[in-house]
Amino acid sequence: MEKIVSAKEMNNKLASARNGKTVVFTNGCFDMLHPGHITCLERACELGDLLIVGINSDDSVRRLKGPDRPVFNEYARARMVAALACVDGVIIYSEDSPVNLIKQIKPDIHVKGSDYLEKPMPEREVVKAYGGEVVLIELDGEWSTSGLLKRMR
Repeated sequence: MEKIVSAKEMNNKLASARNGKTVVFTNGCFDMLHPGHITCLERACELGDLLIVGINSDDSVRRLKGPDRPVFNEYARARMVAALACVDGVIIYSEDSPVNLIKQIKPDIHVKGSDYLEKPMPEREVVKAYGGEVVLIELDGEWSTSGLLKRMR
């Protein structure tokens, strides 16, 4: 089964796969996959039956992180995340926020890192509007792609 699909293809897959299963969604740049990402994805997977991951496109990463990012292109990043056993599907999206993607796939649970406790999260209201739940997962503060890149430079 191909794990990297469009939002439309994911909707088609989820239509037959849901059947009482809990769909969990998380998103991010996942530039330079590291142990912090793995921990977050594994914890997200534990919250439900199917884990779908949204990955920012290259243009979106540049807008969010600056002109020197991403380190790996969107397909390479999607392949790395899709290779993880805990991930059931990956969608590359071009917006800076996953709001439109969430509106399309309507996950039961939307997972973000605990660093979003104090940050604006526009998708929170979208998820709550259709009866979904937002869960913040405690992050391992030792790992950060930006921090790793600084150390490497």
